[in-house]
Amino acid sequence: QLQLVESGGGLVQPGGSLRLSCSGSGFSLDYYTIGWFRQAPGKEREGIVLNNSGNSKTYYVDSVKGRITISRDNAKNKVFLRMNSLKPSDKAVFSCAAGFAIRSTLEPAQSDFWGQGTQVTVSS
Repeated sequence: QLQLVESGGGLVQPGGSLRLSCSGSGFSLDYYTIGWFRQAPGKEREGIVLNNSGNSKTYYVDSVKGRITISRDNAKNKVFLRMNSLKPSDKAVFSCAAGFAIRSTLEPAQSDFWGQGTQVTVSS
């Protein structure tokens, strides 16, 4: 019915860059607020960036602000996360989530639905 699929993860050297993709199936992402989250081994999942539906407002967590860019390609029904200057501490499973509500924080809503995640490893 509704599905999100992340791609673009992999192994990158410190200081390198990756572009992650969140692809929608069964619905149009442009109608949804989209957030990117990460979960490092042994740590809780945290919100990284959130872009409200209609591209009205974007919120970033302080630890990545200035290093990441979220963008949409509605024709391809995708949302991208460009990450630069990656650090070993960025190693995590990155997931995207979608919901209807307009947000002012990075906290996910109960009704949000998620992709399965893509692994990002930053290592020399």
